[in-house]
Amino acid sequence: MYLFDRKIKSFERMILASQLLALVALFTPLNSCSTKDNPQLDKAKIYTVSDARASERDSSDDGVTSSRRNAITRAVAKASPAVVGINVTEIREQRVYDPFDGFGFDDPFFRQFFGNQRRGPTTQKYKVEGLGSGFIISPDGYILTNDHVAGNASKIIVTTTGGKQFDAKLIATDPVGDVALVKIDAEDLPYLKLGNSEDLAIGEWAIAMGNPFGLFRTNDKPTVTVGVISNTGVNLGLEQGKNYRGMIQTDAAISSGNSGGPLLNANGEVIGINAVIRSTAQSYEGAGSIGLGFAIPINKVKTIVEDFRSGKKVNRNFGSLGFIWQTFDAEMKQYVNVQADEGCVITNIYRNSLATEAGLQVGDVIIALDGEHVRSQEDLSSIIADRKVGDIVTFTVLRSEGKMQIKMKLPQGK
Repeated sequence: MYLFDRKIKSFERMILASQLLALVALFTPLNSCSTKDNPQLDKAKIYTVSDARASERDSSDDGVTSSRRNAITRAVAKASPAVVGINVTEIREQRVYDPFDGFGFDDPFFRQFFGNQRRGPTTQKYKVEGLGSGFIISPDGYILTNDHVAGNASKIIVTTTGGKQFDAKLIATDPVGDVALVKIDAEDLPYLKLGNSEDLAIGEWAIAMGNPFGLFRTNDKPTVTVGVISNTGVNLGLEQGKNYRGMIQTDAAISSGNSGGPLLNANGEVIGINAVIRSTAQSYEGAGSIGLGFAIPINKVKTIVEDFRSGKKVNRNFGSLGFIWQTFDAEMKQYVNVQADEGCVITNIYRNSLATEAGLQVGDVIIALDGEHVRSQEDLSSIIADRKVGDIVTFTVLRSEGKMQIKMKLPQGK
């Protein structure tokens, strides 16, 4: 019993001591987590970022912010107000033939029962609505676009950034060059500066702006895509009556509706007019970008615009040159005694023609025109189509006796 009583008393003292310690702790200020009352902890800054790290983080954020505002964004902000959406209505004609023509209803026997049922072909007109892009080139409302956008339009509506709409007038068009000039009645408009398409570097930034799939009318501002200059001087040749020669190739996304919009450099200057894409689509509605877009060089457009503004008509309606040509291929080399790798061989010359007067001969191999290299018959056709009526061109030809230059003035067609 004694040992047991001592153990109980000892246990009671331990409980009493623990209760006293708890009371002391309860009334003692807990300053260990307060840097305000503990200067040593304040110096240590437990669980805080150091001044150096905080400064580094802030400067990093500033760097990201400033890097978002670069040459591309500045060029887009500068150019956007001068890019427009174009909606057109075109009246087209179609020849319609009577399906019963040729079934004998014009026979006298049938006429006594059915009368004269033969009508022959008739012409029907129908409306086609289309869309494209353009850009303002002067404060008084002159706008550049493609001929295939507005060249045959009976009604043109231009929508500027912000959603304001104008009726536009077609001033002039070059169907072969695929360039059209339209005008709206307005003043003090923002406009784009025309750059220099001869001063392009492969790989430099390229900015395409426009109205793909009619999105301009949805949000009243142009769509922007960015890529690089993939190539220059690309000759696509004649396509549906348009002559695409010396084109600028870009991988900036160009889709249906972008035609006529500007291709810009990083300074916001126009270097080309978006005109052609290569797409896997089988129709206009699905013609999206696969990274192969082509623009008409702006230096070429400048000469056309100068003619437009001065009232001159761009006339590419050539008459006959008086000769027939074909590609100088391996088969032709068996019959023509000329040492040439490629070119066009003249296979026929008409009597009393321009070709005869100029001195061209059957068997001549044309290897260049005005210094431009000729590779095939399509190539020569494209180079000639790039000229205007009245231009004097120089053919470089090879004959068995050597190379010579022959000049010819391009004639007016009928």
